[in-house]
Amino acid sequence: MADILIQIGDVIMQAELYPTPTAQSIGDALPLAGAAHVWGEEIYFDLSLHIGMEPDAREEVEVGELGYWPAGPAFCIFFGPTPVSRGTAPRAYSPVNVFGKIKGDPAPLRNIPEGTPVRVTGQGE
Repeated sequence: MADILIQIGDVIMQAELYPTPTAQSIGDALPLAGAAHVWGEEIYFDLSLHIGMEPDAREEVEVGELGYWPAGPAFCIFFGPTPVSRGTAPRAYSPVNVFGKIKGDPAPLRNIPEGTPVRVTGQGE
């Protein structure tokens, strides 16, 4: 699938979308915008998209993975432990549809304050 750009304040990151139904729905809905919420080392923002939970939805995620949280609904970016982690790996509050991953080092996300504007676009937008 195509890559996307995620801009959170002054931080711009490229991410790849996995070949999943959720990634297709997210890609079709671009551009997306919201305000960052910070939960441990996860940034998420609310969406008006309602996508069902995929059969392989999971709570255990990898650093840099993107997840769609059906319970929110929200677009989530995981870059380290969250309050429900059982160690140093990221963990979602409840199962998320993992639909992509940040390319490169997600460390700059650690400095994003609550409420920072988020914009997600396709490569050419």
